[in-house]
Amino acid sequence: MVKKDIYQDVTNQIINALENGTAPWRKSWACNGAGDPLRHNGVPYKGINWLLLQLSPWGAAHWLTYKQAQAEGGQVRKGEKGSPVVFFKKITVEDKSTGEDVQIPMLRHYTVFNAEQIDGLPEKYYPQPIERNPDDTCAATEKFIAETGAEIRHGGDSAYYSPGQDFVQMPHFAAFDSAVAYYGIALHELTHWTGHEKRLDRNIKNAFGSKDYAREELVAEIGAAMLCSALGLENTVREDHSSYIDGWLKVLREDKRAIFKAAAMAQRAADYLSGNLAEKTEAETEAA
Repeated sequence: MVKKDIYQDVTNQIINALENGTAPWRKSWACNGAGDPLRHNGVPYKGINWLLLQLSPWGAAHWLTYKQAQAEGGQVRKGEKGSPVVFFKKITVEDKSTGEDVQIPMLRHYTVFNAEQIDGLPEKYYPQPIERNPDDTCAATEKFIAETGAEIRHGGDSAYYSPGQDFVQMPHFAAFDSAVAYYGIALHELTHWTGHEKRLDRNIKNAFGSKDYAREELVAEIGAAMLCSALGLENTVREDHSSYIDGWLKVLREDKRAIFKAAAMAQRAADYLSGNLAEKTEAETEAA
C-alpha cells in the first residue's frame, strides 16, 4: 500500500482551489453561531486546520468525528463526505549517529464532519445564525485595530506597510466602496506589521514579485482572513487578488510544506494582533 503524503495532499487541495480562481481562505459568509470552526468541545481550530475547513461548503461552526457524533447521540447522514484535519504525533526512532532514541514529529490526519451533515445532535450544535449589527461590527473592528498600537497613516491611493519606517499607510476611509473593504485591507497590512523584527521577526523586506514576497503575501492574506472571521466581517476579494495567484501557485508547487508554514505564521500574527499570543504550538514549531 502506498503511504499517503499528507503534506502533498493538503497542498494539492489548495492548489486546485487557486487554479480555479478561488482562495480557500475567503468565504463570503460567516459560520452559523461563531466566526471560526470549532471542535465538538468548543475549542477553535487554528492554523492549517482552520484553513482546511474553509475548503468545505458547510457553514455550521461545530465539527465532530464520526465517533464523537455518535457519542453525542447523532448520526452522520449516509453518503456524506468528511473533511480532513491534521495533527503531529511524536514517534520514537533510533538516531543512527548516536544510537540514542529520539522523538520526531509525524504528520497524521483524521476526518471530521460538520454539524450540518449530522442528524440528531443536541441543540447546542445547531445554533441560530448570529444577526450582526453592521454598526456594532464596525465599532468592534475599529476598537480592535486601535488596540494593536500600530501607527496608521491615511492619504494617497495605496495601501501598504513600510518595514523601514514601521507604519501602515491606508487611503482615506471614504475612498473604499464599503467599511468591510477598508477593514479587510487594514487587517491585511496589520498582518504584515506583525512581521517587523521587534515583533514576530518574519522575512518581510522582499522584492516585489520574488518568492519570498509571495510567501509573505500568503501569510498576510490568510492572517487577514482569520481576523475577518473572528470579527464577523465578510471576507471580500481584493481587486489585486488575481495578480498574486500565480506567485502563490509557484511557491506551493515547489514546497509542499509552504502552506503549512504560511498558515502557522498567519495564526501567530492573528494571535499577536488579538493580544493573546501564546508560546508556539507543537504543530506551529514543526511546520516552521
